[in-house]
Amino acid sequence: MKFSWRVLVLWTLPALLVGFFFWQGAFSNGIGEMGQNTANSRMTYGRFLEYLDANRITTVDFYEGGRTAIVEAVDPELDNRTQRVRVELPPNAPELIDKLKEKGVNFDAHPMRNDGAIWGLLGNLIFPVLLIGGLFFLFRRSSNMPGGPGQAMNFGKSKARFQMEAKTGVMFDDVAGIEEAKEELQEVVTFLKQPEKFTAVGARIPKGVLLVGPPGTGKTLLAKAISGEAAVPFFSISGSEFVEMFVGVGASRVRDLFKKAKENAPCIIFIDEIDAVGRQRGAGIGGGNDEREQTLNQLLTEMDGFEGNTGIIIIAATNRPDVLDSALLRPGRFDRQVMVDAPDIKGRLEVLGVHARNKKLDPGVSLETIARRTPGFTGADLANLLNEAAILTARRRKEAITLTEIDDAVDRVVAGMEGTPLIDNKSKRLIAYHEIGHALVGTLLKDHDPVQKVTLVPRGQAQGLTWFTPSEEQGLITRGQLKARITGALGGRAAEEVIFGDAEVTTGAGNDLQQVTGMARQMVTKFGMSDLGPLSLESQSGEVFLGRDWTSRSEYSNAIACRIDNQVRTIVEECYEHAKQMMRENRSVMDRLVDLLVEKETINGEELCQIVAEYTPVPDKPQYVPVL
Repeated sequence: MKFSWRVLVLWTLPALLVGFFFWQGAFSNGIGEMGQNTANSRMTYGRFLEYLDANRITTVDFYEGGRTAIVEAVDPELDNRTQRVRVELPPNAPELIDKLKEKGVNFDAHPMRNDGAIWGLLGNLIFPVLLIGGLFFLFRRSSNMPGGPGQAMNFGKSKARFQMEAKTGVMFDDVAGIEEAKEELQEVVTFLKQPEKFTAVGARIPKGVLLVGPPGTGKTLLAKAISGEAAVPFFSISGSEFVEMFVGVGASRVRDLFKKAKENAPCIIFIDEIDAVGRQRGAGIGGGNDEREQTLNQLLTEMDGFEGNTGIIIIAATNRPDVLDSALLRPGRFDRQVMVDAPDIKGRLEVLGVHARNKKLDPGVSLETIARRTPGFTGADLANLLNEAAILTARRRKEAITLTEIDDAVDRVVAGMEGTPLIDNKSKRLIAYHEIGHALVGTLLKDHDPVQKVTLVPRGQAQGLTWFTPSEEQGLITRGQLKARITGALGGRAAEEVIFGDAEVTTGAGNDLQQVTGMARQMVTKFGMSDLGPLSLESQSGEVFLGRDWTSRSEYSNAIACRIDNQVRTIVEECYEHAKQMMRENRSVMDRLVDLLVEKETINGEELCQIVAEYTPVPDKPQYVPVL
């Protein structure tokens, strides 16, 4: 727990006050009266009786219920001067009063003060009051903390962020590369702003839109754009915020959320990562979690139940549509499923244009070149790429981002941080032959992607890298292209074996062999590109939860499994032999390229292609078509 002076003072002050009150109550009786009854000296009771018999006592004042007396006596030893003395009286002396009357002495009895009882009562009351006040203060303080005990009364309340007119700073103009999804969602916003355009022809407002796509493609950014464009109340919540450890809390929060939404209809509810609460019910061994299923049931009821949710549009986002319950995906709940996929080359160019607005680019930087080199990048990847390039530019103290920073940023995003340069020894030359083997196969095979560059600069776990750039957007891949990729991946191992011998091959081809095996098996079992014929032998179904591996089973016999293994081995062996043959036939150009690579550590694709063309014909590859 973090130390707090306020808490220390809060708990120390009551203890000090209580101690003071007890001390005051215990001693106030005596101290209070003795303060008023001070005397210069004391006198014994026997001497007091002697003075009384000798008529030397003039007045007597009784205190403390007769236990103490202040006496004025004439003292012969002080020249018969009167002095005040204190006398402690015995508890039982009833004859003393009669004797005082007999001698004609003036006496008076002073009653006991009740201050001790008052202070004791105050002490007993103030301590509980301070204790209750301190606990109340701590309770209020902890209730403002996430997860504090004050939250116990708010478990069933929705945690959705609510804004009457959300101002996220993001509009549809700021979202690029996903035009189809934007068109669908712009229509939803128009329906909320001008419903008469649609109702006039009998159209009804869609109840729900599900955004589906891989991470980083812009689903949440689209939700922010909807929030910025729509002039209606906007609720936003994550799927994980519905479910707590207490049973029934999630369902209660769903009810509370839709109750607030109905009070502010028409409005939009955005649920991010809906798969956290909308997973398929009853999947896996032993059934699903009761709390999550109760929450999902309540969500299904609120979205399209008996009462309905007129005027409420639900927009949800997920990258796992395969795990969602089928009842959640049916029309009437989510009427539309909008695919938000990674952008194509035209979309990447538009995304780069958006993120380059606040970046200072060198005039020689072409966004088209960047878009061409980044196939498969999502919008988040491209934003991160330009940000990394800007960081490198600032680190190198340049005034504008150049292509050098862009290339280094791509390498860093894809392969990792740059490592320590290799020492010029046998290991460095072996790695150089390995990388040149990849690049040589990629250059000489017509169906292979062109080489972008070869480098010996370590990045991440790789000691060297060979980059390839697709010449065009490839939606479909031919059998020749797959075999070319397998041959190119085996080029490194083939170069090691041809140059250094079978005993000197290294573990550097481990990742290459994994990729090769995966591609060859998919050719046989998924794409029907083998002697087994056009058969799909890979199961496409299975549970996505605990029971997936338990319930999975082969869709073919053991004999077919053996044939699959043989076909995979045959494809890989053919490609490997082809790669080794290319290494033997082009040994001279390989040695020259290795010497150049060891010296320069990086060779770009154009220079490599020119050197190879001096020794052997290089096939013409499809040229890149600029984006219009």
